[in-house]
Amino acid sequence: MAGIWLDVLDEIARTCTTHGRGDLLQTVRQRRAQLLDPKLRVLVIGEPNQGKSQLINAIINAPACPVGDGRTTVLPTVVQHAAAPSAAVVQAPPPAPGRPTGAAPASIVERTPVALNQVAAGVAGTVGRRPGGGPAYVEIGLPRALLGGGLVLVDTPGTDEIATLGSAAPIAAPTRADTVLLVSDSTRELSVTELNMLLHVLRSHPNVVVVQSKTDLVADWRAVAERNRQHLAEAGAPVPLIPVSAALRLRAAASDDRALNAESGFPALIARLQRDLAGKSDQLARASVQGVARTVVEQLAAPLRAELATQEAEEQSGPISRLHAAQREVDELRRCSTRWQNTLNDEMADLLSDIEYDLRDRTRQILRTVDEAFDTADPLVAWDTFQDWLERSLVEAAEANHEWLIQRCDWIARRVAANFARYGYDVLPPWSMTMPEDFGDRLPELERPRIDRFTTGQKLFTGMKGSYGGMLMFGLATTLAGMPMINPVSVGIGALFGGKSIRDESKQLLRRRQSTVKTAIQRHVDDFFVRMIRDCRDATRQVQRMLRDHFTGLTEELQEAIVQSFRSAKQEADTDVALREQRQREIRLKMTRLAALYEQAQQLSGARSAPVLLEPRP
Repeated sequence: MAGIWLDVLDEIARTCTTHGRGDLLQTVRQRRAQLLDPKLRVLVIGEPNQGKSQLINAIINAPACPVGDGRTTVLPTVVQHAAAPSAAVVQAPPPAPGRPTGAAPASIVERTPVALNQVAAGVAGTVGRRPGGGPAYVEIGLPRALLGGGLVLVDTPGTDEIATLGSAAPIAAPTRADTVLLVSDSTRELSVTELNMLLHVLRSHPNVVVVQSKTDLVADWRAVAERNRQHLAEAGAPVPLIPVSAALRLRAAASDDRALNAESGFPALIARLQRDLAGKSDQLARASVQGVARTVVEQLAAPLRAELATQEAEEQSGPISRLHAAQREVDELRRCSTRWQNTLNDEMADLLSDIEYDLRDRTRQILRTVDEAFDTADPLVAWDTFQDWLERSLVEAAEANHEWLIQRCDWIARRVAANFARYGYDVLPPWSMTMPEDFGDRLPELERPRIDRFTTGQKLFTGMKGSYGGMLMFGLATTLAGMPMINPVSVGIGALFGGKSIRDESKQLLRRRQSTVKTAIQRHVDDFFVRMIRDCRDATRQVQRMLRDHFTGLTEELQEAIVQSFRSAKQEADTDVALREQRQREIRLKMTRLAALYEQAQQLSGARSAPVLLEPRP
């Protein structure tokens, strides 16, 4: 019958070797040797003064373990069968470097025989133990039929911490036991410390019994036992509880009182131990292998789970994350390129419109000044002065307009450069527009318009023509009065008409001269506007081309750097993904094998249990 669970245990050992866990392998080998040993090793644990030593004495009906007031168990006590009563202190050598405590071979341990009357001193650690040696324990041999059947009882020092049980001697560790008896007296209910100790043992040990001792001291021990069973059920500890009285057991043995022996509760406890002894190679071994499988698989699966979790975390901050960041940079550069081109085109179109409007407004102001001036001024008199003013005004208008053009071009360059701020590029183009120094030479030449002068002959002719008509008109009128046609009145009237004709003709010539000058200046200003706007357009287009070339080169440099970074990140991500996927496949394969091993161990008891905790994360 040992073949089934032994095969599973050997498979567990091979799995420990595959995972490189020598510590677990040693534990599995110890458990294998222990399960193949026909003896049943019973470990008795509990808090101090709970009656553990007296319990062992009552089981074998012999004063093997020292008890009484002031007695303190310092060293674990192993009670086993021997042909004749004997006692010895067994001590291991000091642990060598690299060798765990208690791993010394049995052939090199020191055995110091102790007289039977010095067993109490040996248990107290004052006899037979060499200072500076390794862990020690007391070994007692008695010729008892119960012990001869293979029962081995291990008494442990009183403690409330399960971790300290194996510190004095590995033989007292729960992992070395086949059955664990947790002793708690009937004077009180199970304490929180005892429940925690019990739960800790149950994690790695399948066969635990709670022994409620000293029932002879408490009248309502049955009520205490019932409450203890409730505590065990609430704590999720499915272990039996057996109330016993060592005093009644020893008294019944001395008087051969079967009824008193039954009242002591020991028949049930001994029957349980005999059942465990008979079933060690089958049921107990199966349950033990299941516990070993659970412990080993959990410890082997924990680092695999942690590694999977670490890989998932690295996916967010590793090469894949850098690849995504590089891809975002490529997309952002593409959007940045679109933004700065749109900004440049839109701003340049607005600049042309604004510059044309500004120059048009300045020239209109000049033309309004010209109209106001030549509404009263005579071009013949004010032309030279006016020509100098007009040239200065046009030069000032052109300079102001061009200065604004330079400012706007510089502002546009900075506006476009702002799109590259996130890349750390705030360098403007290595050139700047300057004000031309030859604005006066670039202006169209203003030609003096042809202005008609009012000459003396024209004045004489106009005066004679006007005076003749007046003298003739008034001379005919005076003839009706009997006066001659040429008389002083008609001559005076003719003179007046001649002067008026000269003045009227002079005014008409002035208005024609003013109109001619205004028309000539309008044409001159229009020529100036067309030439300046053409120059501004040429300068704007030149600036646009230079800005376009500059920022296009900048974009290409960024694109080359980002694309190179993207390629490196992609290559690194591809390599990392391949390695991670390969490692994840290995981990999932190992966890699948662990799950199969766990399931195989669970089938030893005929119950199928899905190892949910072993399923690898997707």
